[in-house]
Amino acid sequence: MAGVLDSVNQRTQLVGQNRLELLLFRLDGPQLYGINVFKVKEVLQCPKLTVMPKSSLVVRGVANIRGGTIPILDLALATGKSALDDIQNSFVIITEYNTKVQGFLVRSVERIVNMNWGEIHPPPKGTGRDHYLTAVTRVDNKLVEVIDVEKILAEVAPMSEAISEGVVDVETQAKAVSKRVLICDDSSVARKQVSRCLESVGVEVVALNDGREAYDYLRKMVEEGKNPAEEFLMLISDIEMPEMDGYTLTAEIRSDPRMQNLHVILHTSLSGVFNQAMVKKVGADDFLAKFRPDELASRVVERIRVADGG
Repeated sequence: MAGVLDSVNQRTQLVGQNRLELLLFRLDGPQLYGINVFKVKEVLQCPKLTVMPKSSLVVRGVANIRGGTIPILDLALATGKSALDDIQNSFVIITEYNTKVQGFLVRSVERIVNMNWGEIHPPPKGTGRDHYLTAVTRVDNKLVEVIDVEKILAEVAPMSEAISEGVVDVETQAKAVSKRVLICDDSSVARKQVSRCLESVGVEVVALNDGREAYDYLRKMVEEGKNPAEEFLMLISDIEMPEMDGYTLTAEIRSDPRMQNLHVILHTSLSGVFNQAMVKKVGADDFLAKFRPDELASRVVERIRVADGG
């Protein structure tokens, strides 16, 4: 247990410093790819796979790992390339996203690099390849592409975006139409999921792509004499984003008296005990795991009631 706590403390020290660790890997070819270490549970040589009938082509099979059956997705196939061959000499990165565990089949795993989110940039516009990219960066002067894993998972196993009956009552829905919610997330899939969920509640959504864009937007607002806490019911922000992560964005908001009363919910596919400690440290109001439409809608409903003194 001490080891877990040590790693929690170590990671919480990075909070507000806009830092992350990337695990670098390759598919077929020299191109380097990166995945946030926070999402990685372990890396292992590709185990024996059992092919599942009628599963997506991207799922090369399931593996029995530590008593659990885990689907193994071919990241090359998932991003429009040819399937990886010679899989017994390939590697599997076991990850946890949105409380689900899956393995990503890759050709080789290189190393872990410590980086600043400020060095991670949105993919260049109009390249045609940014369809499956959420960010790009450089390591030792080589381009590293960060794949939009949420997009891949949404295509392989789509999640329901519907809100259950009874979560939003008619009275709240009527009040929602006059409210606005600011959201920021670098994954186009996550932005659409959150937007559709909130629009079902009835609120107007303003969607931005990363923490830097959201902070600049809020700063411009306060410079025009507006109060973000009055303009928006709340901010729902992803944590992992290029330029500025959600922790740093929250810390910046809390340190500026003109915007510090904005209600902030951090919304993330990251799992782990350290999240609660980080949320507390940067001063976010709440933390929510992706993607749970009912819970997300409930948080918005709560805020509408508070805002209307209900």
